[in-house]
Amino acid sequence: MKVKLEGNKIKIRKIGSSDVGDIYQNVKDKEVTKWTLNIPHPYSRKDAIAFVKRCRNKLRKEERYTFGIILKETNKLVGLVSLFHVHKNNKNAELGYWLGKNYWGKGIMSEAVKLIIKFGFEELKLHRIYAEAFEENIASRKVLEKAGFKLEGIRIESRYKYKKFHNNYEFGILKKYKPPSRKPKTL
Repeated sequence: MKVKLEGNKIKIRKIGSSDVGDIYQNVKDKEVTKWTLNIPHPYSRKDAIAFVKRCRNKLRKEERYTFGIILKETNKLVGLVSLFHVHKNNKNAELGYWLGKNYWGKGIMSEAVKLIIKFGFEELKLHRIYAEAFEENIASRKVLEKAGFKLEGIRIESRYKYKKFHNNYEFGILKKYKPPSRKPKTL
């Protein structure tokens, strides 16, 4: 599979062993992993090597599409964006992402999310992409809303992190969103 997605500031491409150093440098920062569920902290170089191997294997099997977010001006990997839990029969997948702290607030992730949505709908022929964010992760929720995701619901105290339960916001976007023709009945 050949993937080349380009925006104004970034391009998205497959990750490889040459990206281990950039992944490690960005993810070792606790602020980057603060609201993620599956990235350990502390994060080691060994973790980055294993992660790249897993991602390449899952990409070959078309189970997970994880791409590096590359700054055009420096050609440096500054984050990752993924479509995972790909369900081919239902034509949906979950979106996940992280960005190095030095690159926050610059519109980079908003651009990356729009590119991966385009890839999901046009290349993978998905019908729906969904994502979740901790209630406290306001920046991530804004990225999703800016990309056109709609809040579908809130799962109350459904995630356990930092020795307490957190609310989880559920978002979704359809290839062609059609609002309901009538108001749904309440149960």
